[in-house]
Amino acid sequence: MQLLPNSITLLLKYLLLLAVVLTLGACSNTRYLQKDQTLYTSSKVAVTGEILNSEKQDLRSSLSSKSLMTQQPNKKLLNSRIKVWLYNQKYNEEKSNWFWNIFLSKRNLEEAVVYDSTKSKESVDRMTSYLRNQGFFYATVGYTAKTKRRKTSVTYNVNTGRNFVIDKITYDIPDTAILNVVKNNEKLSLIKKGVAFKSATLSGERERLTRVIKDAGYYKFTRDAIEYSVDTLNKALFRNSLNPFEGFVNIFNENKGREKLTMDVEVRIKNPEDSTSNWQLYHISKIYAYPDFSLNGNPNDSSLKQDARKYITIRFHQEMLKPKILSKSILLRPGETYSLQQYNNTVNKLYDIGIWQFVTLQYKERKDTANALDAYLFLTPRRKQELGLSFEVSNSSDYLLGSGITLNYRHINLNNTAAQFGMALNTGIELIRPQSSGWELQSKQFGGEVSLTWPRFALPFNIRQSSRSNVKTRLTLGANYLSRIDKFDITSINMSYGYDWNESLYKRWIVRPFTLNYVGVILNQEFRDSVVNTNPYLKRSFEPALIGGESVSYIYSNQDLLHQRHYSYFRINMEESGLWLNGINSLLNTISGNKTNLETLTKVNISNFVKIEADYRHFWKVGLHSGLATRVYAGLGIPYSYSQVLPYVRQFTSGGPNSIRAWRLRTLGPGSFKDSSATAQAFPDQTGDMKLEGNVEYRFDLLRMFGGSVNLKGATFLDMGNIWMIKKDPSRPGSEFQFNQLYHDLAMGTGAGLRLDFSFFLIRLDWGIPLKVPYFTGNKNGWYVSEWDLKDAHWRRNNIIWNIAIGYPF
Repeated sequence: MQLLPNSITLLLKYLLLLAVVLTLGACSNTRYLQKDQTLYTSSKVAVTGEILNSEKQDLRSSLSSKSLMTQQPNKKLLNSRIKVWLYNQKYNEEKSNWFWNIFLSKRNLEEAVVYDSTKSKESVDRMTSYLRNQGFFYATVGYTAKTKRRKTSVTYNVNTGRNFVIDKITYDIPDTAILNVVKNNEKLSLIKKGVAFKSATLSGERERLTRVIKDAGYYKFTRDAIEYSVDTLNKALFRNSLNPFEGFVNIFNENKGREKLTMDVEVRIKNPEDSTSNWQLYHISKIYAYPDFSLNGNPNDSSLKQDARKYITIRFHQEMLKPKILSKSILLRPGETYSLQQYNNTVNKLYDIGIWQFVTLQYKERKDTANALDAYLFLTPRRKQELGLSFEVSNSSDYLLGSGITLNYRHINLNNTAAQFGMALNTGIELIRPQSSGWELQSKQFGGEVSLTWPRFALPFNIRQSSRSNVKTRLTLGANYLSRIDKFDITSINMSYGYDWNESLYKRWIVRPFTLNYVGVILNQEFRDSVVNTNPYLKRSFEPALIGGESVSYIYSNQDLLHQRHYSYFRINMEESGLWLNGINSLLNTISGNKTNLETLTKVNISNFVKIEADYRHFWKVGLHSGLATRVYAGLGIPYSYSQVLPYVRQFTSGGPNSIRAWRLRTLGPGSFKDSSATAQAFPDQTGDMKLEGNVEYRFDLLRMFGGSVNLKGATFLDMGNIWMIKKDPSRPGSEFQFNQLYHDLAMGTGAGLRLDFSFFLIRLDWGIPLKVPYFTGNKNGWYVSEWDLKDAHWRRNNIIWNIAIGYPF
C-alpha cells in the first residue's frame, strides 16, 4: 500500500468505508413503506416440460424480461438493495453534503418496488401468449407469492407441454421468377423440417427472404408481401404480432395423442397489391457522386462543376479525390441489376477510405425509362488534417510514478489520393522515491514514428480483391531511445512495409513481407560487471542485434450486433528474422571475396529466430450489468543458426498489471526458478523463450459517480501461467520447460479490482495474491494458501501486489 500516492490511498479508504456502510444499512429498506405494503424482493421462473435443459434456461431468460414480467424487483448489489437504501438517504433521510452528492446521482437511486398482485396476473397472461407464439400451445402458467417480514417473493410456475415441430414446407408463389430466387437460396432457409416451431424463426425467415429478393434486383419488393399459413388452413396467421394464433388453438387438439406434434408451413409471396403484373426487376442507369457535399448542401446547386467519367458523373465544388480513384472506389456500375448487397458494399467501401465523415447512397426512379434507377452518392468530407496531444500518468511495481506525453499529427488525404501520412512523437519518465531520499529519476525515453498508408495494394501488378477487403498498404519508420539510469541505454530503429486487409466481416490479415529493426545497447560499467556478466543468458540478451525478416498475423473477431451476448477474439502471429538478411550477408561475402559482409559493416550480429504467438479471448455478457472475460495465451520463440538466444526485445516476460497480477512485473519465472539475489531486488528482469498464460475475470458495475459521468466497476479474477526456457540454463536451475513438470511450474494468483470508467478511458486498480507458487517448497505442487498471513503487515507488503494501469488487461 505504501507504493500508492496518498490521494489514491484516501480514495480507497472512502470506498471501503462506503461499502461497509451500505452493506450494514441496506437492510432497512422496508422502514418507509405504508402499513399494508410489502417490498417486492425477488422473482423466479420455474420451467418444466418436455424440452432440453438448455432450452429451459433460454426460456427462463426470455420470460424474465421486462416486457413479459411486468413488475421487476429492485436490483441487488453486494447481496443488498443498495440503490433503494441510497434513495431513502436522499429523499427520506435528506442527506446532502459533498460526500453524499458523489454517490446520490439519479442513476444510483431506485425507489422501493411495492408488490402488486394485479401485475403478477398480467405477467401470467403475457407469458402464456408468448409461449403460444413459440409453439407451446398447451403451456400452462401460474404463480405463487410468499410474504415474510414485509418482503414478498414470487415464483412463476411454467409447464411448456410439448412443442410443435415443423414437418413440411411448401411455397405458394405465383411469380415464377421470385419462386426461382427463393428456391435457389432455400439451403439458407431458417425454416427446416424437424425444427421446433417459433414465431421468431418465421419472422427471421421473412427478413431473410426480403433481403434475398431485393438483392436479386426487385427494388420495390416489401416484407408485407410474405405471409405464412400452417397445416391445411391456408390462412395468414401472423398479422397479429402479439398473439397470431389466438382463436386457433383448438385446431391442434387432434395432435395431442401423437408422439410428436407436427405442423406444415406454407410460405406465400403475393404479387404487388397495386398491380396485376409480377414484381419488376430494376437496373442502375446513371451514377452521380458528390465528393464534397455539405450536410445542408443542394444537389441541384448551379455552381457545382461536373466531370462525366466512364462510369460515374462527379459533381463538386473542389476536388476531394482523384476521379480515377473515386470511380474505382464506387462499386456500382451502369446497367447492373439493383442489389441490396452491392448497396451495402459500396457504402462500406467509401467509409473505409477514411476521408468522408458521412456517406449517403440514394436511389431515384427515372421518369423517362421504365424500371431504371439513378444512384446518388452524397459524401461529406472530414477534416484533412488532425493534431492531437495525449498525457498519461501510470504506476507500476518497479516505479512509483510514470508520466508520458504523445503528440500526434495526421493528414488523411495527401494530394487527393486518400493516402494518409501520420507522425507521432512521444516522451516519458519513471520516478521512484526511496525511503532515504526524495524523488529520483529511474528511466527516461523518447521516440517517434512516421507512417504512410495507401488504400490499396501497392504492388507492381494488379490483384483482385473482395469488395469488403478494405486493403491498406503501410510503410512505417520509427526510432526510440530508452535510458535506465545507471544501468543501460537502448536505441532502437525500426522500419516495416506491408499490407492489411479484411478477408471477410470477421477475418483480418496483417502481412509484413519486410521488417527491419536495429537494437543498439550501451551498458553502464558497474551494471555490466555486477549483473550482466554474471549471467551468460542475460549477457547474450543485451548484445546489439539486427532483426530483419517478415511477419504474418491473422485476426478473427465477431464482436458486433449479432453477438451481443458473447463474442470471441483470436489472433495468431508468426515472425521470422534472419532469412533474407543472411542472404544479403552471403551475397556481400561473395562479392568481396569473404573480406566483408553485413555484420562486419554494421558491427552488429544478425538475429536468427522464429517466434509464434496465439491469443484467444472469449467474452460473455451476464445479465445487464456484468460479464465474464477469459483469455488463453501461448508464445514460443526459437533461435536458430548461430543465434543462441532471442533478442532482448523479443523475449517473453510474466507478471505485472497485464499478466499474472499476483507477481510484480518481470519477477515470475522462468519455470520454478526464483532469483532472490540483491541484484534481482534492484533489477527484476526475468525473461524466457516460452510463455503460457490463462486468465478469467468477472466484471460488474457498482455505482455511478459524479452525477453519472463516471461508472465505478468491480472485478474478481484468476490468473495462471509462467515463462520457460526451451534449453537448460545452468545459471537458473528449474527454468527449462518439461511437460511432466507443467502443473508444478504453473503459477496461480487471484484478487479483486476497481475500475473508474470515464467512457473515453478507464483507470484500473487491481490487487493480487498468490495461490500457487512454483518455487515454494512447502508442499509438492507449490500451493501457497496455507502460508497466507493477512494479519502480518510485512507478509502483506511482500505478497499482496497492487497494480495501477490504464484500460482493461485484455
